[in-house]
Order: sequence, then structure tokens, then C-alpha cells
Amino acid sequence: MIEIKNLAKTFAYDKKEAKARQKKVITDPREGEGVFHAVKDVSFNVEPGKVLGLLGPNGAGKTTTLRMLSTALQPTEGQILIDGKDVTKDPLYATKQIGFLSGKTGLYHRLTVQENVEYFGRMHGLAKNELDERLDKIFTLLDMHSFAGKRADDLSTGMSQRASIARAVIHNPRVLVFDEPTTGLDVISAKTVLDFIESYRGTDMSVIFSTHHLHEVEQLCDQVCLIDLGESKFFGTTEEFSAISDNGDLYSSFLKLVKVQKEVA
Repeated sequence: MIEIKNLAKTFAYDKKEAKARQKKVITDPREGEGVFHAVKDVSFNVEPGKVLGLLGPNGAGKTTTLRMLSTALQPTEGQILIDGKDVTKDPLYATKQIGFLSGKTGLYHRLTVQENVEYFGRMHGLAKNELDERLDKIFTLLDMHSFAGKRADDLSTGMSQRASIARAVIHNPRVLVFDEPTTGLDVISAKTVLDFIESYRGTDMSVIFSTHHLHEVEQLCDQVCLIDLGESKFFGTTEEFSAISDNGDLYSSFLKLVKVQKEVA
């Protein structure tokens, strides 16, 4: 189980940027004196076998939150607990427990798809027998066998995304984190990725993925967390989220929550 408790991240502007911003009209309440509170207070949890959809408008703090989960960023405040252990204090443990995919998750372009995934599997200490078994299972789920021998720089966008996902999950982590995994994909590739995510429902893994496509949330998610202006404004089941609107529509619920916050701000 992964638990996010009162997570926050503050960035300090350098002197040049701070001076430039003094001349601008500031409309974001997260702006401070020489700092920007990208994430102010985010909390949620995901039990094993559950899928959580992380929602929010552009600039809400979703990606910063996910980057903290990946240990790419150190939180200013708060805790990230996996099975009760605070991974912010042990980044090496976090990399073993978390599989992370963002738009910047890269591949070695001169290596084939299989060579890339094998390389990251070996980095995580997988023995050859286990690695071969994991490769076959993941390549089957993601329909990758047909291009396993292609070099990474010869892949289409959909192939590259599936290869990046395979790289992120090869070590069999406890928590899977995907940052907008279907962005830019065609319908067939997107369905393959969504089916792959759905295959982890009911397992011993927790899945978190951010998306702007609410039909994906309706299809896949057991839980929803909505972030706006750096704060979690809703956390609960997908059914509870849809019930916020009068007609039970996820889009209406989303707009209602964000609109309320904008009016208060």
C-alpha cells in the first residue's frame, strides 16, 4: 500500500527570475516572496490491487507530485509511505518499489527494445530466468513481440511508449506510477496501454496514473484524487466522485470542483 501524507514542494526563484516576477501581475495564490509552492498539501492512498486516477487542470501540481513519488524530486514536506516505510528517506528502496513512467522516460536509441528492457532488468538485479519470464509476460501483455528486435530510434510513438512502460515495470515493483501514459497515442496503442494497466487490478500492486481523459478514469479507476492549485481537493471512490455532479457525469464533477476553487481563489 502506498500512502501520500501532506506532500508539499516549494521552489525558490533565482534572483533574476524573482526580480522579473515583481513586475508581473500574480494571479496564482501559490506564489510567495521569491518562491513558488508548486504542491502545497496533497494526500491520498492506494491499496494493492486498486487503480487511482490523478486528475487536475494543467499546472495543478500533478506532475510535480508524481516526480516526488519517483524520487526525482525531494519533498519540502510530507511523507510517501510504502507498506509503512517512508521512501523519502530511502530513495534506493523507492526505486525498487516504484515503477515510474513519464513523458521523459527514455530508451537507449542504439539498443533494441529487448536489449533496453533487459538492461534495466539487470540493473534491478533480476536473475536471467526471472528476467526472461518477466520479458515474455510483459511483451505479451503489451503486444511487443513483433518489434522486440527493433532499435529504439526506429520505433513509432506507440511502440516507444509501450517499450518505456516495459522498462518501468520489468522489476515487478509494488507501485506503478504513470504520468499521462496515453497522450499522443493512436486508438489501438492507447487501448493496449489501458488494458495493460487494467491487468494489475486485483493484484498485489497499487497503480497511480494521471490523465486528462475522464473516460479512462471511468473505465479503469477504483479511486480518484483531484489536485488543484497544489492541493488535493477530492479523494475518494470513482462513484463518490461522479456523485458530486447532479447527473453523475465525471466531467461535470471535475468542473464543479475546479470551479468552486477558482471562485474562492
